[in-house]
Amino acid sequence: MIMKNILIALSSVAVMLLSSCGKDFITVRHNSSEPLAEYFINEERMYQGLMAAYDPLEWFDYFYQYNNLNFVSDIMADDIYCGGSNEGDQPILVKTHYFTATSIDCCNQIWTIAYSGINRACVVLEYVDGVPGMSDQTKARYKAEATVLKAYYYTLLWKFWGNIPYYDKNLETPYLTAQLGHDEVYEKIVTRLQEAIDMNILPMKVAAGEEGRVSLAMAYMLYAEAVMYQNDQTRYQTALDYMKEIISAGSYSLVDDYAGIWLESGEWCAESIWEINYTSEGGVRSWDSPIATGGTVYPILIGIAGCSTTFSDGWGFGPVAASAYEMYEEGDIRRDGGILNWDKFAAETGATRSPRWQDTGYFLLKYIARVNGNHGYLGDPNMNHGNNNRIYRYAETLLNAAELSVLLGQDGSSYLQQVRDRAHCTDTGTSREDIIQERHKEFVGEGKRYWDLVRCGLAPTVLTAANHEYRQTDWTESKKYWPIPQSECDKDPNIVQNNY
Repeated sequence: MIMKNILIALSSVAVMLLSSCGKDFITVRHNSSEPLAEYFINEERMYQGLMAAYDPLEWFDYFYQYNNLNFVSDIMADDIYCGGSNEGDQPILVKTHYFTATSIDCCNQIWTIAYSGINRACVVLEYVDGVPGMSDQTKARYKAEATVLKAYYYTLLWKFWGNIPYYDKNLETPYLTAQLGHDEVYEKIVTRLQEAIDMNILPMKVAAGEEGRVSLAMAYMLYAEAVMYQNDQTRYQTALDYMKEIISAGSYSLVDDYAGIWLESGEWCAESIWEINYTSEGGVRSWDSPIATGGTVYPILIGIAGCSTTFSDGWGFGPVAASAYEMYEEGDIRRDGGILNWDKFAAETGATRSPRWQDTGYFLLKYIARVNGNHGYLGDPNMNHGNNNRIYRYAETLLNAAELSVLLGQDGSSYLQQVRDRAHCTDTGTSREDIIQERHKEFVGEGKRYWDLVRCGLAPTVLTAANHEYRQTDWTESKKYWPIPQSECDKDPNIVQNNY
């Protein structure tokens, strides 16, 4: 079975419901009345439990808020504007874009979704050893996958909020646990990742039909992401060694057709290390059932309003800044392979559109809604586009290796050159600043830019009101961590609010 469907909302365990209880945030329930220890009676049911831990990954595009992780990250940077119909359309996103979020008006569903994933991963870790009939090898792989997933969810919370409640085993009443500082959370994340890696059970690349499950390469990429964001010099060499191991394994490679990566036919191409799966075929996702199996609403969110030629009529969020398009040299295939120049497209096709707020005339081609992109849907047509969210690509492995090499005083220019050669880019600089600029060009609209600016100390000078057409507030160090959702502070008076 192709793992486009790995994130199926399985009966029983995967229908675990959300409730907010102190710092647990999630109460596990399933469709029957027996305790979980009695439910997980065989490998099939534990596999359902494991798949349930993957399931929340799909919800980040919409769970009663538009929270696509790429989009939310990018509207805090300089390449992507918020857009929509006007400044009052989706005000939580606008405030995120403007650096004026509050504890009430913030993307708080990311918090809820991530803790749901943590809860489900903890369920697997708590019960898998007691399942009869499972081999030790299978149990070990499930534990490694659940551990990496838990680390992934915590990494999101850590990057957005920094100082968060942390637990490794699901909580009991009164569902409270200590809020750790951001450095403590980081140590927990990398320690757990190291434990999963050291189990030596994850495959470098998953077998055909298992696409979407955690691989060793995915765990390595997550480890490197955390280490580089923390600027943890003590772990740079380990992270570089992991990047070199991915490279030397030969399981992944750059593809010549950059634009093709973003098509349905480009999903899980040779360059893809990890994607969050969405499927349009048979998708039953709808507005009143946003966690049902199916596709994503993100392509419609950033779609071109009033366009029905090649691209579907969308809502006009996420226009791309002209400066992003203009930073590429002529001949760099990433420019028109990742960004749609409307004037050029209209001149070639005669297409028309209806400009929306913050319109620039440039659109994110990587994820934009295409005609028939929701083929085979059964639920709401807007909610069921089949575009997978590409999280880690081999190009990032190479750029990580290049940057880590420079940070360690080593020569990583060969890694950087591979990315440039594929792009037909003639740049020659090899400093860390040059590598960050190469990342800028490579990852427009992929949710990387903002975090690169923050970790490299560039955010205070790049993310200023003077450099932005719409912002009136500069990014400052206090903007690094969002306000903790007020609903969580109300439940626990011991939570210390971030000074945003």
